[in-house]
Amino acid sequence: MTTRNTTQDRENPDRENPDPRSLVSRALATLLETGGTEALAPLLSDGFTHHRPGGSTSTKEQWLAAVEAALVPTAGMKVEIDHLLADGDHVVVHSRRELPGGARPIVVVDIWRIEDGRIAEGWEVIEPVAAATANLSWWAPADR
Repeated sequence: MTTRNTTQDRENPDRENPDPRSLVSRALATLLETGGTEALAPLLSDGFTHHRPGGSTSTKEQWLAAVEAALVPTAGMKVEIDHLLADGDHVVVHSRRELPGGARPIVVVDIWRIEDGRIAEGWEVIEPVAAATANLSWWAPADR
């Protein structure tokens, strides 16, 4: 995977108690640089929960296994982090991702909650860039 990270704060010298933005930035960089979840696992709390639209959730072990399984089909993915914002114990990451070979790009918004220096909870919304226009008037009745 390759990445272009527009944030300047990729490393935090205080690794024992990093600020939330630095912790999430380090977690993303670790995943992208190593291409595996082994170094990511210690950054997650034991009670980590990942949420997806539709009410599905996964535990730390389930989420790490899903991320690990996705690493092979997404090898070489280009990740561009457009925004990495923090407010208290929450961090929001807005990114664009594209697979090699001209696959349709997606936009991803991740929200992470930090507790006791670890990532405790995550929410994720994924939208294909091509579908964005169709969702601009989500309140309008669908054409039948």
